[in-house]
Amino acid sequence: MADTISFTVAHRGVQHRLSVLPDSTLADLHATLEELTTVPPSMQKLLYKNSPKGPHDEMTLQEAGLREGTKVQMVGSTLQELDGLQAKEAEERKRNRILRERALKAPAKMRSTGTASTSDHLYRFHELIPLPHLPNPDSALTVLRRLANDKAIRHVMQAHKFTVGILTELDPRERPDLLGLNTNQGQEIKLRLRTDSYDGFRVYSQVRRTLCHELAHNVFGPHDNDFKELNSQLNREVAEFERAAAEGTHRLHGGDMYEPEALENDALTSHVLGGGSRSSNSDSVEERRPRMLAAALSRLQKEEEELENSCGTAGPAGTT
Repeated sequence: MADTISFTVAHRGVQHRLSVLPDSTLADLHATLEELTTVPPSMQKLLYKNSPKGPHDEMTLQEAGLREGTKVQMVGSTLQELDGLQAKEAEERKRNRILRERALKAPAKMRSTGTASTSDHLYRFHELIPLPHLPNPDSALTVLRRLANDKAIRHVMQAHKFTVGILTELDPRERPDLLGLNTNQGQEIKLRLRTDSYDGFRVYSQVRRTLCHELAHNVFGPHDNDFKELNSQLNREVAEFERAAAEGTHRLHGGDMYEPEALENDALTSHVLGGGSRSSNSDSVEERRPRMLAAALSRLQKEEEELENSCGTAGPAGTT
């Protein structure tokens, strides 16, 4: 079969070996993959080396860069999975709508006092939407829920009266230059949750730091001094909230366990080079603290510079 090209398409750990005519179109390939995986063509995303930007269904496989031995990774959800996710999202939207209506119908006096129950309804993320065409949307929804229910984030949102309509995710392949994006000062916030290859999720603390950055864009657009001051304040308030929890019972009333900051762990467990496992009197925790603080500030400054360069709301990434 010299007149055909053979390649493999992997989907959720299953390898599909295909032999097709080189002048077959992408539409033909999508139809074949639908038969094999039950993923509809509109939900299929093909990832491979030198794949073209903006491919269209009438493009031949040769024009699309598919060659003998090409390894293709396909991502996408079946209609059954999509229906289940949409049903969950519809139920979530219904619940959120009822809560919003109840909050708006509450007496004016109650709304103005900012009671805990009222602020919980108003100053929060009203919808959580993962990208259904990416692998494991339920896992992405779990991350979004963890962010939305993070007690330190909820504390910051209520303290600053932040409201966000939609919290969702960015597709790493579609916008590899971005880590976060805030649209219309909180109408929608998008975060990079996943690794570039879709095989896992980014470190939670890094995603949460990006979220704080994008929440600051609810107030200020450009990365000017006002923005940087607010962004630093939000991160400081998150750290102070968790530190207060850690110094208490290590467990808040909702049952969420907060992990100590890596910096605090270093203060308790670091070793002196050339010495034993316990610090000497000449290098106590109090004496090491200024050095640790300086190192932490330097690290945070570098992280913030990276965030500014990867923010779609303002800065270089936002001009595209």
